[in-house]
Amino acid sequence: MRPILMKGHERPLTFLKYNREGDLLFSCAKDHTPTVWFADDGERLGTYRGHNGAVWSCDVSRDSMMLITASADQTAKLWNVQTGAQLFTFNFDSPARSVDLSVGDNLAVITTDPFMAFTSAIHVKRIASDSSEQIGDSVLVLKGPQGRINRAVWGPLNRTIISAGEDSIIRRWDTETGKLLQESEPEVGHKKQITSLTKSADCSHFITGSLDKSAKLWDIRDLSLIKTYLTERPVNAVTMSPLLDHVVLGGGQDASAVTTTDHRAGKFEAKFFDKILQEEIGGVKGHFGPINALAFNPDGKSFSSGGEDGYVRLHHFDPDYFSIKI
Repeated sequence: MRPILMKGHERPLTFLKYNREGDLLFSCAKDHTPTVWFADDGERLGTYRGHNGAVWSCDVSRDSMMLITASADQTAKLWNVQTGAQLFTFNFDSPARSVDLSVGDNLAVITTDPFMAFTSAIHVKRIASDSSEQIGDSVLVLKGPQGRINRAVWGPLNRTIISAGEDSIIRRWDTETGKLLQESEPEVGHKKQITSLTKSADCSHFITGSLDKSAKLWDIRDLSLIKTYLTERPVNAVTMSPLLDHVVLGGGQDASAVTTTDHRAGKFEAKFFDKILQEEIGGVKGHFGPINALAFNPDGKSFSSGGEDGYVRLHHFDPDYFSIKI
């Protein structure tokens, strides 16, 4: 399995996202410029210029016509995927961290960081089908807990929002009323901040990765813990195969701590675990720094990873991957 190295970013990667068909891969990095690539051969299609801060996350509409990005420049922007034109800018009082489009692409949930006097918040925006009618008003604003919310995603049928972040608790919110419905149990939950959260393809469960060196699989309806995957390094990125019962964890300690730890602790590989048995089944080495982003192609036959080293590595699986037996 030879990876395709995609060099287009000058700064560390922050987020990767495939479109629904799996033929395009969108990458976000700290260099202000989200980029789109052909997911087959890793050729760069184009960039989306306009942000002037690190871009933390993105999402693409179901028809691959519209891209939404969240950036540290205190904005979230809507883009035309094909032309790269900016369609609209949502302005906030603090850096925008996470963005997720609802089923149907009519709503977007955007989280903003704590900044000066502002606490972290979850904003729900209505996305107009015609960008000329787009307005910047929030349908709903949920004032978050203390600390940063690293990720917020839509629950089943857009009825709930699932959020997770620095205080290591997963929360479920009602999207109609904005009420907090549920918090995850601290006894079974993560012990340190949650860095990443990814839903399954059918939206029935989700996986979280944390700096406490573990990833956990949760039921999206009642936040019950299903599985825990333990590793020996902080987890920055998690994803699940849509095809097989595999989960992938990526991580490595923070770049600032690399020189203070044993050289073996900084192994920067994507680790594959069996989703059911919680056993490690393999790893993919290659990055020269922590892995910050992981994404599986919707067909399950390839995955990509983005690292602190500024590279995106695209891996097409060999045929024998599909017959791994434990």
